[in-house]
Amino acid sequence: MNIAKSGYRVFSANSSVACTELAKKITERLGVELGKSVVFQESNRETRVDVKESVRGQTIFIIQTIPRDVNTAIMELLVMAYALKTSCAKNIIGVIPYFPYSKQCKMRKRGSIVSKLLASMLAKAGLTHIITMDLHQKEIQGFFSFPVDNLRASPFLIQYIQEEIPDYRNAIIVAKSPSAAKRAQSYAERLRLGLAVIHGEAQCSESDMADGRHSPPCVRNTTGHTGLELPPGKQQAPFPGIELPIMMAKEKPPITVVGDVGGRIAIIVVRCCEFTLCSRRWLSRQLLCRLVIITFFFKSHLWRLIHRQ
Repeated sequence: MNIAKSGYRVFSANSSVACTELAKKITERLGVELGKSVVFQESNRETRVDVKESVRGQTIFIIQTIPRDVNTAIMELLVMAYALKTSCAKNIIGVIPYFPYSKQCKMRKRGSIVSKLLASMLAKAGLTHIITMDLHQKEIQGFFSFPVDNLRASPFLIQYIQEEIPDYRNAIIVAKSPSAAKRAQSYAERLRLGLAVIHGEAQCSESDMADGRHSPPCVRNTTGHTGLELPPGKQQAPFPGIELPIMMAKEKPPITVVGDVGGRIAIIVVRCCEFTLCSRRWLSRQLLCRLVIITFFFKSHLWRLIHRQ
C-alpha cells in the first residue's frame, strides 16, 4: 500500500523488542511501512524524540507498550505525541495494550487519582484517541476528554480455555478476591461453569478502594499539655452534642475458598501483576485440585497465554 495515499502512518514509541515486534506485526498486517523516528535517552536520562519524516495532515498511530520502567514509557509516549502535534499531524491515536496506572483510579486515604492525571497529560500532549485493552475499571474512560476504545480479551481467553484445556467442562472459575468476582462470573457464564471465590488475608483486598479517609476523625484524649490547646471556655467539639464513635481498624479473616473446587480444574484469569508464585503454590496445596492460571502477559505486550498446571 502507498503510505502517502493511505492517509495514516504507524510509529513505534520506543525501541524495545516487544514494542518493535508488535509495531512490525501491525504494519505487516496493514500493508504499510513503519514510520521513521528515533527515540532515545540522553546521558541525564531525558527522553528525546526525532521524527524523521513529514506527518502534516496525516492520522498517526503510536504503538506504545509498557515495560518495567513505566514512567519512562509514559514520557516516551507524551514526548512523541507532542512532537507529532507540533509537526501538524491531523489526528494522533495511541495504541496502548495495557494502560498504566489504571489501578490507581479511585481515592485511597490521602492519595490521588493518578489515572485522571495521566488522562489529562495525554490530552495536553496532543493525543486525540486511545485504543487499549481491559481497563481496570470501565469508568476510567470518563477521565478522558477524547474517545477511548476499551477492547476486551475475554473472547480470545475463552477460546483458549475451550481449545487448550482438556476436559474443561470439569473446571470451575475461581475469582482471586471478592472484588474480582464480577469478572470471574462473566467467564463462568460464558463457559457454562461454576464459580468459586477466594477470600482472606493472602489476597490483595480492594475493599480499600473506598475513600478510606477518617471522616469524621478519631477523637483522641490528651492527658498532657501540648501548648496548642485553646483557652478554657473556647474549646469546641467537632460536632457539639454528638459523641463520635472510635474508628475500628480493619482485620482480614483467614484465607478461605467459597465454593466447591475439590477434584476439579480451578481456572483463575488474572493480570500477570496480580498473582504471585507464592499465592499459586498455596492454592495448589489448599485447593487439592489442578490449578490453571491464564494471565494477560503484558510484559511482552504481545498476546501470550500462560498455561500453568
